[in-house]
Amino acid sequence: MSDGRRPEFLRFTGTPGYIVSPALVDAVNCAIALERPLLLKGEPGTGKTLLARHVAEALGLPMESWHIKSTSKASEGLYVYDTVQRLNDARFGDGDVRNIRAYIRLGPLGRVFAAEERHVLLIDEVDKADLEFPNDILRELDEMRFTILETGDEIIARHRPIVIITSNNEKELPDAFLRRCVFHYIDFPDRELMKKIVAVHHPRIDVELLDQVLIKFYWLREQDELRKKPSTSELIDWIAALLRAGIRVEQVAEHIPFMGALLKNEQDTEALRRYDERGGRYPTSWRELGPRYQQ
Repeated sequence: MSDGRRPEFLRFTGTPGYIVSPALVDAVNCAIALERPLLLKGEPGTGKTLLARHVAEALGLPMESWHIKSTSKASEGLYVYDTVQRLNDARFGDGDVRNIRAYIRLGPLGRVFAAEERHVLLIDEVDKADLEFPNDILRELDEMRFTILETGDEIIARHRPIVIITSNNEKELPDAFLRRCVFHYIDFPDRELMKKIVAVHHPRIDVELLDQVLIKFYWLREQDELRKKPSTSELIDWIAALLRAGIRVEQVAEHIPFMGALLKNEQDTEALRRYDERGGRYPTSWRELGPRYQQ
């Protein structure tokens, strides 16, 4: 912070629209207390990206998002010097090209630093960028300041943002980067937690239908032939399709309707088709899934 004072401690407890485990709540609050980025890993569809929005909502803070692509550069998060616009203005006389500051566009990190109030900053899928990208943002995240080279202006953060960084584990992150983060791996929700998550999105679903839906869902996730296991977000979509089509409990017990909402590539749908052709039987009780699913 620019005045050297520590911000008032904020405490995250979750929101009605986002069910979190106690371990994740602790990780968020640890990152806030230590003023360090929170690095989240976990399967796709476990809510890593959504967490930042709900932290902002719960704490009453504005939010900025920086969605990383394979071509992203660390400098783009700070600012971009719009040379193309300046060149056009010089050619066509539409602007004061002597005012270089008019052509400086702050990026997500730069806007958070320059903001009058504290923000939540999401840096989403940091592992999509090149190997040096995480290290390239370390200094700015540590010092909370940067200099615009074209003007000499220094941007100093008025308030240290709450930084949430997500990774899908596509590549290893540098040790220096990891040392500066609070780390949390979001475990895939168990049966009881999943029921609470579903209740947020489908509060009026029939209890027996939900039971059969979850049995089929967790059974699919146990199949070694599947290249991509269905995720929580795909489960929510599948339930929506079932409810809108008026699918009955008996129909879900016998087979898996609308499998395209759950399985997202031809290899996996073909594997399930072969299972049907062999006369494979779908489980209808938790006991059939094995001891780990017994309550």
